[in-house]
Amino acid sequence: MSGLTTSGRREARWAEALGMLAGVAIDAAFADPRRGHPVALFGTAAAALEKRVYGDARSRGVLYVGLCVGPVALLGYAATRRGNPVVRGALSAVATWSVLGGTTLGREGVAMAEFLEDGDLAGARGRLSHLCGRDPSRLEAPELARATVESIAENTSDAVVAPLFWGAVAGVPGLLAYRAINTLDAMVGHHSARYERFGWAAARLDDVANFVPARITGLLTALAAPLIGGSARQAAAVLRRDGHRHPSPNSGRCEAAFAGALDVTLGGTNVYGDRVEHRPEMGEGPKPSVQDIRRSVRLARAVGFAAAGLAVLAALRGTRR
Repeated sequence: MSGLTTSGRREARWAEALGMLAGVAIDAAFADPRRGHPVALFGTAAAALEKRVYGDARSRGVLYVGLCVGPVALLGYAATRRGNPVVRGALSAVATWSVLGGTTLGREGVAMAEFLEDGDLAGARGRLSHLCGRDPSRLEAPELARATVESIAENTSDAVVAPLFWGAVAGVPGLLAYRAINTLDAMVGHHSARYERFGWAAARLDDVANFVPARITGLLTALAAPLIGGSARQAAAVLRRDGHRHPSPNSGRCEAAFAGALDVTLGGTNVYGDRVEHRPEMGEGPKPSVQDIRRSVRLARAVGFAAAGLAVLAALRGTRR
């Protein structure tokens, strides 16, 4: 916001904060566009770039991440560096809508619940790919329910809380840069022969970007637990005891808090193609049931709206400087 007077910077922050609130409302009303989604377009461009710069080395991965994230952040900065408050607000609204995925996440959770409530295992197995990368071919209803709840917990941070956090911290550049980082992690940041070294930078940068948001998600989940018949004290206790046990430094905080709030046990054996991972169990209750999927969706929505309120308030506090 260089080049603006103090009054101009204050107006700009107001516009961006209110635009972010508008973006949350648009996402709640319309969810993600089915075609031409900006994140999908970014993924297509990133995949094309990967073919040009790929190499089985961390240095190549660092270059790749820089070439993908840097221009996106600069685009967000350039777009909002100048211009009247109405333009800034509109750009903030569009950027927020583009990077949020909370409404789509909730709809996917409800769709999984409906398949399982109808006893349609084939439909549920086919739908699971919309939420996570596990091999669903041999999963029965309880494991499909667990996979859904765990994915909703993790993605409440990745698709809602984290982008709002970075929007509050850095405005439109923060929104866009975070979504680029998170998308790259999903594309190349996993363990495999091809990406073990090349994807290292994307995975580590995503860990850094999600460190604070994941812990905010855990705390908000504990506070929201009574809204779905859970105990805030129990959710906080499970978060404190089990949140660090997950192999991810961030996902465990979200999953542990959801486990405590829902009074279920998450974790266990997960199959990803030819790779098997054994995750520590978190929580004290039974494994999730089909009914717990709808409860997890309601919990995620409550956390998302709370995060939106906090993000807008945090952004507005910047107007006092």
